[in-house]
Amino acid sequence: MNLGKNLERSAFYFGQRPAISEEGHEMTYAEFNTRANRVATSLAKMGVKSGDSIGICAPNSSDWLAFYFGVLKAGATAVTLSSLLRKDEMELLIGHSQPKLLFTTEEKLDAAKNLMKSGVVEKVVCTGSEFTPEEMLKQGSPSFEAVDRERTETAAVLYTGGTTGIPKGVMLSHENINAAIHTVVYNERSTEKDRALCFLPFNHVFGQMHIMNATILSGGCLELLPSFDLDKVLDVVGSGRVTKLFAVPTVYVRLLSVDRLKERLGAVRYCFSAAASMAAEIVRQWKERTDLPIFEGYGMTEAAPTVTYNHH
Repeated sequence: MNLGKNLERSAFYFGQRPAISEEGHEMTYAEFNTRANRVATSLAKMGVKSGDSIGICAPNSSDWLAFYFGVLKAGATAVTLSSLLRKDEMELLIGHSQPKLLFTTEEKLDAAKNLMKSGVVEKVVCTGSEFTPEEMLKQGSPSFEAVDRERTETAAVLYTGGTTGIPKGVMLSHENINAAIHTVVYNERSTEKDRALCFLPFNHVFGQMHIMNATILSGGCLELLPSFDLDKVLDVVGSGRVTKLFAVPTVYVRLLSVDRLKERLGAVRYCFSAAASMAAEIVRQWKERTDLPIFEGYGMTEAAPTVTYNHH
């Protein structure tokens, strides 16, 4: 078993369909899978072995996705960290998880170099560093099949503060994640024709599992935004491309202040809210204004993430 096989399967059946839409540019499943293969084979050339931890500390992007699935396909474990971490927080979590290699951004380069000097990280992949993402893709091979892992082996590590505020690394297995995202795909009746809006960060379990991994499993397309921006969200959904809207309660409250809301949601057929409880009055107003229900779930990082879900 390997979570990365979900990408391979979607690339096989839906190779020419869009997998990622980012700033007006689309990447097909065939292109996405090829980039992940280049990452995986490049990691192998660098000595990364099955079970090694690889850190990812960057904002949402197509590069993030190619690196994540490349890590999985290589048989390694993806340690996904918030791009908003302060230097001391980054050093703490990377010191705890001990990744062999770190993919990050130029803004984090100084902190990353310090981690290399201290011997915590062997190599940093970053624009502006000695080894750039472009060089990594160039040295990799376009053909590769995901390394088979035991179903109970760790696919990803996500950090969560819980109620204490002290981050703890949650180890999620290939089977754990696969079971959780199959549940999402089934309950949301997801198909390859769906386009899921994703402005929630991939380091968080909502963005990484419920939106990103579940969409890849179903062969749908991810409409990427680096973060929540009301005008950009309205532009994307108003284009008629987005069929699934994922947000937190505060975002739905913001959207309710928009004129002609139903019209501006375009082709959205499904709305989901999580991360905090939704006031019943907001759900009622949303239904009245859009004719769409808001589905909700309660989850936790340790459950990858869904615990309860109010599906039809």
